[in-house]
Amino acid sequence: MNIPLIDLKAQYKSLEEELNKAALEVLSSAKYIMGENVIEFEKEFANYVGVKHAISVGNGTDALVLALKAMGIKEGDEVITTPFTFFATAEAISAVGAVPVFVDVDKETFNIDVTKIEEKITNKTKAIVPVHIFGQAADMDEINAIAKKHNLLVLEDACQAIGGKYKGRNIGTLGDVACFSFFPTKNLGCAGDGGMIVTNNDDIAIIARALRTHGSGENGQKAYNLLNNVTEEVKTAEGADDTVYNPLKYYNYLIGYNTRLDAIQAALLRVKLKEIDNWNAKRREIAEIYNKALQNSSYVTPACREEVEHVYHMYILQSENREETIEKLTKAGIATGVYYPVPLHLQKVYKNLGYKEGDMPVAEYLSHRTFAIPVYPELTKEQIDYILKHLV
Repeated sequence: MNIPLIDLKAQYKSLEEELNKAALEVLSSAKYIMGENVIEFEKEFANYVGVKHAISVGNGTDALVLALKAMGIKEGDEVITTPFTFFATAEAISAVGAVPVFVDVDKETFNIDVTKIEEKITNKTKAIVPVHIFGQAADMDEINAIAKKHNLLVLEDACQAIGGKYKGRNIGTLGDVACFSFFPTKNLGCAGDGGMIVTNNDDIAIIARALRTHGSGENGQKAYNLLNNVTEEVKTAEGADDTVYNPLKYYNYLIGYNTRLDAIQAALLRVKLKEIDNWNAKRREIAEIYNKALQNSSYVTPACREEVEHVYHMYILQSENREETIEKLTKAGIATGVYYPVPLHLQKVYKNLGYKEGDMPVAEYLSHRTFAIPVYPELTKEQIDYILKHLV
């Protein structure tokens, strides 16, 4: 038996007719950039998360970069985040000229250790970027309390956590801004790259919309006025806002980016968004099967806090014999993944920040022990039993 870490073909097959129809409708329309599907998906996504604004972009990394810029993070600022996450989190901070300041993680949840945040705050600190790692919400009440005390902004990196909840509230509504990724392997994935910024802050939304399209057009004017305290009439292109045909697109007001979600991806995501809650529920069901089967084994199963609704983007096990276990599973045709083998503070690109081994003991400990096994919704009982048979 061969079991991938995620089976995108199986997901496609489950929605083949709807996905093909959606894609072909976009192709036949010849409207590939922005347009109705993007506008409608943004509305649907904002409604799903429970926010005022959803701004789609080309990928999750760009979402983080644009969100930070729209929040006013700039060169020389410090931004607190976790070292136990995908590189894009810190990369985005660096991309806007700011400095990532790493805080070690909690040994059970893998999320940022809130008891260690305040000791890293300086007069240069401007924001905190918690990551809801592997689909489990960070301790947002404590993070927000610290942010309020020190007048900091909070950006949720929710790229792995679409549909998750914290104390009954949706991930994405817990900070000033949140970012999501639609990379194909995410719980809600498209057929390429895609990302989303969400916020209830009108000004941040205007600036983010301007930045995604070269700082041009109506949103560019509005953003310029906001950033420069200017009051003047904003020109409009009625019926053509934010499309490739917008006559105002050649009027630029900010140095922005070219990072837009294309119409085909938006159309596919509109189909999949209707399924996300069912898919996440199936992931939780599979995770519970694993938890029960492995509770007396040598593995440490993932902890889930009572106040959190986990969406298990990854099901992460810990083992003292990770390499041997992975080798055994690989021989049996079972795919695994190591997340993450090198904590960010020890990546060579951040050597100049002066971190060394031992500075983040928990993240370093986890980096030698953690690995993922398949948890995608289309897993069959036969496949789950086969995986467990070769684990224990």
